[in-house]
Amino acid sequence: MAGFGEYSGYNRPFGLDPNRETNDLYDTRYQQIYGYHTPVTEEFQGPPLVMDDVPEEDSNAYVTTAISVASLITENLLSHPFIVLRRQCQVHNSLKNYHIVPYTLLPVVARLHRRQDVTTLWKGIGSTCIVKGLNLAVEDVVSKGTGWPKEIGKCSSVLQFLQHITVKCVSLAIITPFYSASLVETVQSDIASDKPALLDVFREGFMRILEWGTPSRGRMLPIWAIVLPTVALGITKYLTHITLKSITEKILRFQQRHKHELSDSYNINYSKNSPNPLLEDISLKANIFSFISMEILFFPVETIIHRLHIQGTRTIVDNLDTGTSVIPILTGYEGFMDCYNSTVAKEGVAGLYKGFGALVLQLAAHLAIIKLTTLVVNEISNLLKPAKSPTNSDDSQQKYIFN
Repeated sequence: MAGFGEYSGYNRPFGLDPNRETNDLYDTRYQQIYGYHTPVTEEFQGPPLVMDDVPEEDSNAYVTTAISVASLITENLLSHPFIVLRRQCQVHNSLKNYHIVPYTLLPVVARLHRRQDVTTLWKGIGSTCIVKGLNLAVEDVVSKGTGWPKEIGKCSSVLQFLQHITVKCVSLAIITPFYSASLVETVQSDIASDKPALLDVFREGFMRILEWGTPSRGRMLPIWAIVLPTVALGITKYLTHITLKSITEKILRFQQRHKHELSDSYNINYSKNSPNPLLEDISLKANIFSFISMEILFFPVETIIHRLHIQGTRTIVDNLDTGTSVIPILTGYEGFMDCYNSTVAKEGVAGLYKGFGALVLQLAAHLAIIKLTTLVVNEISNLLKPAKSPTNSDDSQQKYIFN
């Protein structure tokens, strides 16, 4: 290319022979993270790349793995009490205290525990896990049966992306009846109804499927009228999640690139085939941010969907105005838009955010557990890390990556 002929060492680490193609480890890893080759100019050449006896990235990898595990456990298990609270608020159309802020829920929760037992906020945990597992199983079966990609990372064309979205839609549609049954188990009061067995979610789900067009219970909506809005919500949340995650990853990579260019030295302590701790950390942060944003953005729509699922199921929930009584859910919505218009007309726009304080508590607990996990793993890593020997300027005590 004209204008670059005299810069034979451009885009290569300092001290690397441009004629040697087998020593592009550093340049390749930099390009993987930041999207372009390592900028090396005459103003800054950088010191030789060295590898210490104790790689510092090991502790970063441990922290990233620990945070991933803690986030997964928190999202699927430890957040369940907050999910129960927010769903009970969402489906309670006559609730006077909207619980938009967290502190209004604290005295109510204390009364619930005094009147009932400590498991009152863990109801439906079994069916919730079953529905999540069923969703994954259905996706796997549909993907293998059709040959369509189940993971977004395997989509290399627009057609494959559309096939991937179709797999998600089919899976959401199939599990919708079972999601309805699980939702009832999470919001119904323990003192006003019998505790369901672990596999009752399948029985109730199949009953909703058999009553596809004409439900036998009062004002219950047919399942086909709930499938479309449920699938639309699920797929929209999924698309928003991957979009926000992609944008956040690009922003974090840009910030890391800027820090890298201002750094006085580069230490590469991992091999070419090993996982990159920096990439994993960026992906984890982006995933957490997109999850939080997605939960906040779609909270009002989730409120409407949950009310449609509960209608006509004769569900009795705990009265979260007092925490000492129960109340039946009696509604007569005709569909999504009728539920939206009725809620805004009778309860105001704030009625769509009933139980938002429980979501705030859930996200705060999620972030607190991640922070605590980070501190604990860092402390353990520091305790187990051997003391480094004094540095010596002798080149024989350094291990060069590039010989």
